[in-house]
Amino acid sequence: MERKRILIATKTYPSISRKYKETVCTAGVLLDNNDQPIEWIRIYPIRFRDLSIDQQYPRWSIIEADIERNDKDYRVESYRIDDQSIRVIRKIDTKNSWAERKSLLYPLESQTLCEIKSLNKSLGMIKPKQILKYFHKETSREWSPRQEAILDQMDMFEPSSNLEKIPYQFGYRFLETDNTLHNFTISDWEIMQLYRNCRLKSQAKDILGKESEALEKVRLKLENEFMYKKELHFIVGNLKNHKNTFMIIGLFYPPLG
Repeated sequence: MERKRILIATKTYPSISRKYKETVCTAGVLLDNNDQPIEWIRIYPIRFRDLSIDQQYPRWSIIEADIERNDKDYRVESYRIDDQSIRVIRKIDTKNSWAERKSLLYPLESQTLCEIKSLNKSLGMIKPKQILKYFHKETSREWSPRQEAILDQMDMFEPSSNLEKIPYQFGYRFLETDNTLHNFTISDWEIMQLYRNCRLKSQAKDILGKESEALEKVRLKLENEFMYKKELHFIVGNLKNHKNTFMIIGLFYPPLG
């Protein structure tokens, strides 16, 4: 393994895995010794909630860690990480309209998803030409029987491992600069946590009322604010077992202007 510096750009909501129990996929930017961007990097798998508090890297932090290429993943950006080696160095702030964050991500921006694929890449960032619609859709309210069995097994030894199933997906319908149309769902942990926080703060009397209020607040954020008041970009990544299936794994939304 080699000691490297990485900017944490986004984390996906935890998923249930038979092999790794609960995992999080982290996308970031590999940095050189002067903290200049080199390339996109994926850290997977990692049991993020099992990390010690001081190692639970926040978004937009620069970390140091021992990593190595994941030779069981064909995606060139995929790396394994030594959990115990993680050290959070500093957090990148939003001064000057996100100037430092822009300086680290914009050099790695692609024009289209087709460009990302043509380079045999599975991770990148694009700016949509036009966002046609924000949407949400209801999904299963319960984990699958297989996932429940894994969670039950974890609960025997890890009482704090409760992982909530979010019963909604959020996403955007958009056109790329080459006029390709996409309907992409969002797996960004930040957005899932926004929904949970809004629901928990709701004063509605029943769960459906709380969910309805939370969904509206998420819509106001992702539609009214992000679509019209931000310079919205999508950090996109594919699925390991479906290389041509991409989704939005993170939103990058510096202010307009």
